Amino acid sequence: MSIDCTSTSVSELTRLLHEKFGLSNFRAGQLAVIQRLLDGKSAAAIFPTGGGKSLCYQFPAILLDGLTLVVSPLMALMREQVDTLVGLGISAGRLDSSLSAEEARQVMQGVRAGETKLLYVAPERFFNERFREFISGIPISLFAIDEAHCISQWGHNFRPDYLKLTKIARQLGAERVLALTATATPTVLDDIRREFSIAPEDAVQTEFYRSNLTLRFTLCQQKTRDGVLIERIRSQAAASTLVYVTLQKTAESVAEKLVAAGIDARPYHAGLEDEQRRATQDWFMQSDRGVVVATIAFGMGVDKSNIRAIYHYNPSKSIENLAQEIGRAGRDGQPAVCETLLVPEDRVVLENFAYGDTPGLQSVRRFVEFLVGQPERFYVSYYSLAYDADMRDTVVRTLMTYLELQEVLEATAPRYETYKFKPKVASTDILKQFDGERRQFASSVLALSVKKKIWFEISLPQAADRLKCDRARIAKMLDYFAEKGWVELQVTGLVFGYRKLKPITDIDSLSQDLYQVSLDREIGELTRLDELYLLMCADSCQSALLSQHFGQPHTGECGHCSVCEGAGIDELPEPDYPRVGDSATTGIRRLSREKPDLLGDARQQARFLCGLSSPKMIRARLTQEPLYGCCSAIPFDRVIEALTT
Repeated sequence: MSIDCTSTSVSELTRLLHEKFGLSNFRAGQLAVIQRLLDGKSAAAIFPTGGGKSLCYQFPAILLDGLTLVVSPLMALMREQVDTLVGLGISAGRLDSSLSAEEARQVMQGVRAGETKLLYVAPERFFNERFREFISGIPISLFAIDEAHCISQWGHNFRPDYLKLTKIARQLGAERVLALTATATPTVLDDIRREFSIAPEDAVQTEFYRSNLTLRFTLCQQKTRDGVLIERIRSQAAASTLVYVTLQKTAESVAEKLVAAGIDARPYHAGLEDEQRRATQDWFMQSDRGVVVATIAFGMGVDKSNIRAIYHYNPSKSIENLAQEIGRAGRDGQPAVCETLLVPEDRVVLENFAYGDTPGLQSVRRFVEFLVGQPERFYVSYYSLAYDADMRDTVVRTLMTYLELQEVLEATAPRYETYKFKPKVASTDILKQFDGERRQFASSVLALSVKKKIWFEISLPQAADRLKCDRARIAKMLDYFAEKGWVELQVTGLVFGYRKLKPITDIDSLSQDLYQVSLDREIGELTRLDELYLLMCADSCQSALLSQHFGQPHTGECGHCSVCEGAGIDELPEPDYPRVGDSATTGIRRLSREKPDLLGDARQQARFLCGLSSPKMIRARLTQEPLYGCCSAIPFDRVIEALTT
């Protein structure tokens, strides 16, 4: 579209909004963000959930010459937005794990030809060297990062991969950057602006408070909570409803109870097959009265305007999570109810999530010893290192990122170690396409590929060693085969490259530092949980407190929260927790003698008793021991105390 972006009037932009998107007016903040981007500036959009963030990159995309690359961790958002844009006649595509090889190839062809205006990818897509080589040759006018709060170490959902996006945007030569989030506290917003070089005046923040949402926190007992939920859903007029739970098994059991009560409900969680999750999502989008009982896996990026009620069967993990989840209600501006059914015993489960990610000092030392044993440039599988050090792979990523921030390590390009391909034409027909040395090289690559049932498999490091060549040459040849349609290609064995910037001379000191980093993350999670409970049990307007948390002073009372309605929780009763029995302490001592490497200290033992697994614990089948999880209803610190006194 030929248009001078820098001189386009508001009336012209509004005309295009109606012509291309069928909308009459811009919503709060949208025009301010769009104008900054059209002026060539980078910007941030901090709008509440449902506030119209996506238009802030979709609209400029149709005016800018190059590609708008949208980075989002939400597959549901990618799928829904691409379908919507295509329906509007706007060329958009996505690259995600649900696409077949042929579908992905067609998307890439559209981008390469300059026909596609928007391309949606997950942050992990940049781990794929094939994609990085492909996208590096594409002019990128706008690099948009959804869920940008994930870049902040102080945020409620820190994702180490997000810190790499700033460097990637620079490497790709992106002309401008747009960071989008619904849940940025002032501290998190400062991080976002600093990382993406966004001027303070180019961070556009709209009002967080939404007057159409009734915010309630209701004290319940475990034995009566199901009945309260059923009564709530029955009492409301037939309407779309979300019920949020903490655990996958709870999603299943609550959905079953609702169905038994005559309510049309379905579970949704990450443990279900992709097809079943998609079917549930599609059903919910089309239904006017469906109820989905879900973990937080549901709702991210799902744009359904008429959700009338959101119930938290279990509390959220933080104020930020709560704000994001209740923000899915009442997007049409009509009244909606958001209610948490607060059972005191639930807090133990939420606290254990925080404790579950904290490795022991022994595990951290193994992690450091691995790094010491590596050459200056090395590759590492997070999955393998997580097992060897006996910590979750998310913790490995976080610790590696910390070492990058401390300039101990520098990340280099990731790569895949193993290529798998399924021939679509005979190998002789492939070789006919080459002459001389190239034919000999292609023949050698095919000869080194091992035939499995259907697919051929080749280890690139081993093949490169045998052929005395760079592995990149082998990868490029196989990519070329796939591009020509001669083979269907898959890649596995993702490893991440690093370069040491400083020698690690003191293993004990670095191990202690990294262990403290893990403890600080744990304290941060527990602090966020404390803040949530203070909000739920507050004695002043909870809507005002929610706005204040996000740096927006809200004066007066809302009139539609638990406190304003005179139904606040005066005091949360202390649960009658069971004690750590003698059988637990005696049994764990016996197991620790048998498995000293896995249960050698009190923290490892407490994790086991509270049902918090680790990679080696699972491999050693310790999770099948009768004692595993026997203290899951007891606070973690009380279990530690029982083991150390």
